[in-house]
Amino acid sequence: MLYLNTNRCFTMQTTIEAINLTKYYGSTCAVRELTFSVSSGEVVGFLGPNGAGKSTTMKLLTGFMAPSSGQLSIAGFNPLTQRLQAQHAIGYLPEHVPLYDEMTISEYLYFIGCMRNMGRSALVFAQEKYIELCGLTERKNQLINELSKGYRQRVGLAQALLNDPSILILDEPTTGLDPNQILGLRELIKELGRQRTVILSTHILSEVEATCSRVLIIDKGTLAADGPVDGLLQQAHGGRTLWVCFGPGGVELTSDQLQERLLNLSFVQKARLRFSEGKAHSFELLVSGDPRADIFSFAVEQQITLLELSIAQSDLEALFRQLTGGNSTSSESSNLTSASVE
Repeated sequence: MLYLNTNRCFTMQTTIEAINLTKYYGSTCAVRELTFSVSSGEVVGFLGPNGAGKSTTMKLLTGFMAPSSGQLSIAGFNPLTQRLQAQHAIGYLPEHVPLYDEMTISEYLYFIGCMRNMGRSALVFAQEKYIELCGLTERKNQLINELSKGYRQRVGLAQALLNDPSILILDEPTTGLDPNQILGLRELIKELGRQRTVILSTHILSEVEATCSRVLIIDKGTLAADGPVDGLLQQAHGGRTLWVCFGPGGVELTSDQLQERLLNLSFVQKARLRFSEGKAHSFELLVSGDPRADIFSFAVEQQITLLELSIAQSDLEALFRQLTGGNSTSSESSNLTSASVE
């Protein structure tokens, strides 16, 4: 398993802690000895192929089922003996949001608040707060059956937030949304994650990179990886990947000459030519540490122009396939350009 210790517990409060969490369906083990913790202020991507135990883990976290063995703490409460307190700490947005189509948005949220025994003044305040936060103000008196998929997702998110939970669990929240709606929801999730624990379960790897500070990957019911996305990629590939592009300056070098000189640098492990365009040459470098300042100095010493220096598009799909037993047939298929691995 890939694991990166980020010492989260020393700076943030742990809100979810699972220790040796196991769930059997008859003789079939869906989740086996799953151990992880999540702290406040973290937005965590939860990934896994179909049948890996991801949905079962979500049901365990949200209290829809009890584990066969192991320990689980939700906001300091034991879901087995303190179920109501644990569930009160969680806001849950399922993939298919159960809404009452004959109600308006305001009526639905008020109904949900009543079911959660919220006091009237607190409910009215939260109702208006999350209607505004989720971008529903102009449609709050509209019937839910008249809403688009994107607005229905927003209503589902508003109900998940209504009682101001410390933990937010989102299951495929961007399913069916258009690109503008996805961007808006991404920003909202990041904003919510500054003061809450957010777990984002998704098959869309680009969502994890754009939104999450950390990723958990589950495979065959066990934890395959846990850590920051960039850190896991560096650990898996043995370094950081950079894209650099050089052009002529006082000296004009060929791509072969540039590649040879790059490989002589102590921090460069690999140098692959990406493309040449005119007199400009672009390389993908596998490097140790963060040598960006050294690469700038290299360009000055070689009397060439540094046209591009960036962290390469991360190869999260390749890491996912590596950890979950998938196969990548080409370099193009391993780059994070596809929307989903489902």
